[in-house]
Amino acid sequence: MVRNILAGQSGGPTAVINSSLYGVIEAGLKNKDKIGTVYGMVHGIEGFLSGNVINLSELADNEPVERLKTTPGSFLGSCRFRLPEDLKAVAYDKLFEKFEEMNIGYVFYIGGNDSMDTVSKLSRAAELKKSDIRFIGIPKTIDNDLVLTDHTPGYGSTAKYVASTLKEIILDATCYSHPAVTIVEMMGRHAGWVTAASVLARTEYSRNPYLIYMPECAFDMEEFKKSLKEALEKESSVIVCVSEGIADKEGTFICEYSDEAVVDGFGHKMLTGCGKVLENVVKKEFGIKCRSIELNLPQRCSALLSSATDIEEAQKAGETAVKAALDGETGKMVAFIRQDKSDGYSISYELADVNMICNKEKKFPQEWIINNGTDIADAYIEYARPLIQGSVLSEYSDGLPVHMKPAYCR
Repeated sequence: MVRNILAGQSGGPTAVINSSLYGVIEAGLKNKDKIGTVYGMVHGIEGFLSGNVINLSELADNEPVERLKTTPGSFLGSCRFRLPEDLKAVAYDKLFEKFEEMNIGYVFYIGGNDSMDTVSKLSRAAELKKSDIRFIGIPKTIDNDLVLTDHTPGYGSTAKYVASTLKEIILDATCYSHPAVTIVEMMGRHAGWVTAASVLARTEYSRNPYLIYMPECAFDMEEFKKSLKEALEKESSVIVCVSEGIADKEGTFICEYSDEAVVDGFGHKMLTGCGKVLENVVKKEFGIKCRSIELNLPQRCSALLSSATDIEEAQKAGETAVKAALDGETGKMVAFIRQDKSDGYSISYELADVNMICNKEKKFPQEWIINNGTDIADAYIEYARPLIQGSVLSEYSDGLPVHMKPAYCR
C-alpha cells in the first residue's frame, strides 16, 4: 500500500538541519512504489495541528531542492511545543485524525531532546490507538547533548564556526602590546560541547584561548581572578571562553548575577550575559581593557563555515530514517556510532530507542576537562577534528550566498 510521508523540524535550527530534510525528501522520491507524497509540517507539530502543511514533492519538481544542503535555519520553520503527557489527550485524537486524512504512513521529526520527546509520545500514542504509522526521530542539535549517539548533525559545523571565528578574534585581540582581556560567550545551557570547540583555535604561535569554562564544572569567581592573573603574567592579551550556562557551586548561573536570565516556553532559562558580568569584574579588579563578545545565533546559523562532513552525515541521517521506517521500525532515532578504525574516521548509522534518549542529556566528559576546570584535553581534539573536515562553496548571486526561500515565507 502506498502511503505518504510527513516531515517536521523543531527546536533551534542548525547549519545542516535542512540537509537531513533533503535526505528525507530524496529517499521518499526514490521509493515511489511505497511512498506517494512527501509533506512537510510548517512550524513543526504545532503548525501541523493548525493545518499548516507544504507539499515537498511539488517543491522538488519546481526548485533545485539540493540547495537545501547549504541553506541554514529551519526551511520548514520551527516550534518549541510540548505535546501533553497524557497520551489520551484531545491533541492526539486531532493529530491522528489528520494523519488519517492525509494517508500518512511515516512521520519524521528532525530535532533535539524535546523533539525526541515528541517522537516518543507519538509512537506510544500510536501503539495505544493501534495505528500502524511509523515515527522516526532524526537528530540535530549544536549542543551535541543527545545520548546514545557519538555526535549530532549540526555540532561539527558549529565547532568549525567557533574555532574559525576564535582564530580571527585572537589575531585581532592580540595585536596590541598593552594588557587586555577578551571574553567570548558561547551557547551551552548545561553541556559545554560548543565552548570546548574553542580549543581547536589554538596555533603554534598562540596559546589562546588561555582559559575555557564550561557548565560541567562549578565556576568560582575568586579562582577565575587568580587564573586570569597568572595568564596575564604570561601573555599581555588573554582570551577567555565561557559557556552561557556556567554556574557557581550553589547552582546560581553567573548570568543571574545581573538578573538578566528569562525563561522560554519549555521552562528552560534563556541564558545570556555571563560574559558581560565577567567583563565588569575584570575591569573592576584588574583595571585593564576588557571586552565581552557573545557569538549568539551565528554559532548555529553560519552555513558559510559549515562542515562538509556534517552536511553529508545529516543527509544520510535523513535517508537512514526513511529506510528504517519502510523496514517497519518506529519509536527510534537515527544514531551515529563511531567505528574503531586504524585508517581514519568512520561512522555507521544505526537505530536507538527514542524512549531511552528523550529527556536525557549527554554532558561533556569530565575526564576531558583539565587544569582545575579551565582547559580541554587532547582527547577531545582527537574526537572533534574529524567532524569539522571539508568545506562547501555555496551558490552566489551578486556576491551573496543563495538560499532556498523558507516554506513559511511562501
